[in-house]
Amino acid sequence: MDFSEKIKIGLKNEKEETVSEANSAFSLGSGGLAVYGTPAMIALMEGAALSAVDPLLPEAFSTVGTEVNVRHLSATPLGMKVIAKAELLSIEGRALSFKVEALDEAGIIGEGTHSRFIIENEKFLGKVMNKVGKS
Repeated sequence: MDFSEKIKIGLKNEKEETVSEANSAFSLGSGGLAVYGTPAMIALMEGAALSAVDPLLPEAFSTVGTEVNVRHLSATPLGMKVIAKAELLSIEGRALSFKVEALDEAGIIGEGTHSRFIIENEKFLGKVMNKVGKS
């Protein structure tokens, strides 16, 4: 199936959240302090990329994350807003590559790349369920 009619290089999206105890490094187990956690930043970046593309796909399709390569450059305190931005850089068949960055109210806090792959939901879940009992 050709998805290039709706999904085009340069497609952009943003996602925002406020830093709280729930998405802090301490609560996520990725650090000992109550500052924005790297796993939360990565999830927000992935979410920005996902929500840029998934609404444009036919109902039986979605995307899954396949690679994340980011640097967390600066800590963000509780109560501050974080915005993740994703921009589609390339499309190779069903493979999508994004530039991602995260900013808080003081500036850039993270940057890197993220890859997603377009999947057919039922077929993908069928393969996942085939793993049951094979361990």
